[in-house]
Amino acid sequence: MVKQIVKFYSLPEPPKIIIYVDKREASSGILQELSGFECTVEEKFLVVGDFILSDRVVVERKTARDFLQSVIDGRLFKQMQNLKQNFEKPVLLIEGQNYGDEDRVNKNVIRGALASIALDYAIPILWTKNISETAGLIYWIARREQLDEKRTVAVRGKKKNRGVKEAQEFLVAGLPGISTVRARE
Repeated sequence: MVKQIVKFYSLPEPPKIIIYVDKREASSGILQELSGFECTVEEKFLVVGDFILSDRVVVERKTARDFLQSVIDGRLFKQMQNLKQNFEKPVLLIEGQNYGDEDRVNKNVIRGALASIALDYAIPILWTKNISETAGLIYWIARREQLDEKRTVAVRGKKKNRGVKEAQEFLVAGLPGISTVRARE
């Protein structure tokens, strides 16, 4: 009787896509939507952006209402500046089309803000209809970056030409529970 030796070779596990999500996005429903994709989602307090998809790509997600509110209260351009300073390829993702209080703001103000983001900051603006589309787009950008482009995932981007004071602030703000405001103090 001849014994046959059968060797089983296991295929290597495909690389897992990792998406870092800001803890403040937990109530948005995005985490539940991302669970339907083949990825690992890690919640962290992110200093810049809402989703880190690679060492160079960060996504700032805003609902249309939040976008309008950030134009009104003046935080929009500071956020765009932080995205641009800390990541090579930031993305602004606007979800939905209902601004809500658009009667309070002239439509040209909204158009001007969008033009400034696209032209002055060179940040692409992507639009989605709902949370499901948002999660899908985030996943496919992460997949492209991590699998196709072989990019690593870094919790914080690399800021260029940082002075000593800014470098110290950046380092301290990266500690758990420390905000940028607290780091400046």
